Amino acid sequence: MTKSPLLSLPGAVPAEGPDEGVAAHYGDLFREQRSLANGSGFVDLSHRGVVTVSGADRLSWLHLLLTQHVESLAPRTATESLILSAHGHIEHALYLVDDGATTWMHVEPGTQEALIAYLESMKFFYRVDITDATDHYALVFLPAGSITAVPAEWAVRETPYGRDVFVPRDRLESFAAESGPPIGALAYEALRIEAHRPRLGLETDHRTIPHELGWLESAVHLSKGCYRGQETVARVHNLGRPPRRLVFLHLDGSDVHLPAHGAPVRIAGEGEDARAVGFITSSARHWELGPIALALVKRNTPEQAPLLAEDTAAAQETVVAP
Repeated sequence: MTKSPLLSLPGAVPAEGPDEGVAAHYGDLFREQRSLANGSGFVDLSHRGVVTVSGADRLSWLHLLLTQHVESLAPRTATESLILSAHGHIEHALYLVDDGATTWMHVEPGTQEALIAYLESMKFFYRVDITDATDHYALVFLPAGSITAVPAEWAVRETPYGRDVFVPRDRLESFAAESGPPIGALAYEALRIEAHRPRLGLETDHRTIPHELGWLESAVHLSKGCYRGQETVARVHNLGRPPRRLVFLHLDGSDVHLPAHGAPVRIAGEGEDARAVGFITSSARHWELGPIALALVKRNTPEQAPLLAEDTAAAQETVVAP
């Protein structure tokens, strides 16, 4: 676990679970969310893994392994991709950018070693060099609208919702000091949930396929083959019947308890003995929407059905159509 030096900033409260090693918040969760939504401040994501791939064959080689079309990826163009098992289940989620000489990617904390082991096993005769750069580079998120200047030589993923900046670790504290108020991981997560963006290890389990989470739109190129698990992707896409689907939940604000990851989701009114139709994947308190969550439910769960997340009433919005 990589512990951030920014935990020494005033008010920093350490995060737990998958975001251990950075701050959950700096004393005012809703103020931090408002700042992030308004384009100011920065989020310390330095606990995430950083992997680089260099060499003349890097993009054509990655193209054979990933769900995304990256063979002709233009420099400084952000994309995201998955690595699937032979059965089409999600094993890794990668957030990539190429600077013209090196492909940079960040991944969930602690997953970089398994990712690198897989990539190394697939090198064969290709001219590629794979590096775990986590000890040398830290990820910092700047929201859309941020005016923080970033040195031209640093790798940056520019997305509609903000910039992922790969900061040299020896510059992390000085860059943070120039980037506005610090914002914790809880605020970042609340806005991620609001935007329906899935996260590996929270929205996924051992049998999740991309169709269930809406990752077909952002992380899978349906017109390319040549990657492990492609047959499952094509078959389920053509049949249109993924077994589960992601939903967004507005939770009853009168309940002080947020349902935790894995909490069962049932259809309201079917009684305490009713079988669960799904489970909570992520939950948060949002500065405008109140308590919210993402859940993975059975495909045939009626879209208009009122739900219960444990004992908390929940109204669902469709993310992935049944």
